[in-house]
Amino acid sequence: MPIVNLAETTYGFFIPSVTLMGPGCAKEVGPKAKELGAKKALLVTDAGLMKMGVADTIAGYVKAAGVDVVIYPGAEPNPTDKNVHDGVKVFTDNGCDFIVSLGGGSSHDCAKGIGLVTAGGGNIRDYEGVNKSTVPMTPLIAINTTAGTASEMTRFCIITNLDTHVKMAIVDWRVTPLIAVDDPVLMLGKPPALTAATGMDALTHAIEAYVSTIATPITDACAEKAIRLIAQWLRPAVAMGANIEARDAMCYAQYLAGMAFNNASLGYVHAMAHQLGGFYNLPHGVCNAILLPSVCDFNLIACPDRFADIADFMGVNTEGLSVIEAAAAGIEAIRELSASIGIPAGLTELNVKEADLKTMAENAQKDACMLTNPRKATLDQVIAIYKAAM
Repeated sequence: MPIVNLAETTYGFFIPSVTLMGPGCAKEVGPKAKELGAKKALLVTDAGLMKMGVADTIAGYVKAAGVDVVIYPGAEPNPTDKNVHDGVKVFTDNGCDFIVSLGGGSSHDCAKGIGLVTAGGGNIRDYEGVNKSTVPMTPLIAINTTAGTASEMTRFCIITNLDTHVKMAIVDWRVTPLIAVDDPVLMLGKPPALTAATGMDALTHAIEAYVSTIATPITDACAEKAIRLIAQWLRPAVAMGANIEARDAMCYAQYLAGMAFNNASLGYVHAMAHQLGGFYNLPHGVCNAILLPSVCDFNLIACPDRFADIADFMGVNTEGLSVIEAAAAGIEAIRELSASIGIPAGLTELNVKEADLKTMAENAQKDACMLTNPRKATLDQVIAIYKAAM
């Protein structure tokens, strides 16, 4: 925890009012929407969940409670400002008064964007930055299907600006969903690659929160437990997708990681990954996983004791090692976990071009996530981190 004058510092802690967890809990979405006064809900999801019939199943739960539903399957991976405004039109044209999101971070972020604009007006670009909203967001229940982004419970909303190809970071306490739903049954069919990428996203959340300059004892407790659970259960979840015990454990792990970063924020991994997603439309979790060890290498000298802790959380035997040696062993454990679950070894495999690194580094320096990184980087150092991850 950083040394500060506590008399002049206020730490907030933000989570949904209610969270439902456990196998089968998604069936409660209808009654909960009804309790919140919903009459007609916009169900925001993606084309894949629509095609698989999952969206229709959730819509059935909502309708059974007496709430009408309109499905909007327009949330793309790395959702765009166009996705948001297309959803706003569907919401308005159909007289909706409530939103349910179904999916991973893309569906939830798209739904949050729709909720901001339908309540506060304007363009989603107006909300980029911290706490730009002025009225409560349209009520939202977020049903998670990955483990994960934790977007079902956070105050973060990441939307790609199609004109600049930059991911806009919207950090606003009003975009926190009223109810988060984490049902491991909805995750049983996720393929290994998606399980691996979203699991490493959760690990990145926990690690960046643990070394954040605004970490607190509460966020530390959440981050530690998240890292321990991920180290134990991510490999089994990737190896056997139908392992309900592993899926349930990863639900809790990613939620705890969300509790950590939602309040301690993040760092350069996310600031840099956002640029890769905006430039190349790459999977966010994969970008995080590739960048994480390289950013940790850069950050090590700022807080070696914290990285030594992470080694312990990852299950590394650090007996007889110095703090620096233990910290380095922890970072190596991250690399080993990533490799063991099939994450690409470097950005070159994702066809990232070295010619784009300077522009992406410049944009990363403007990303809100870099503000709480434990070590400040120059533009050349950010470029060097990208190169190290190639």
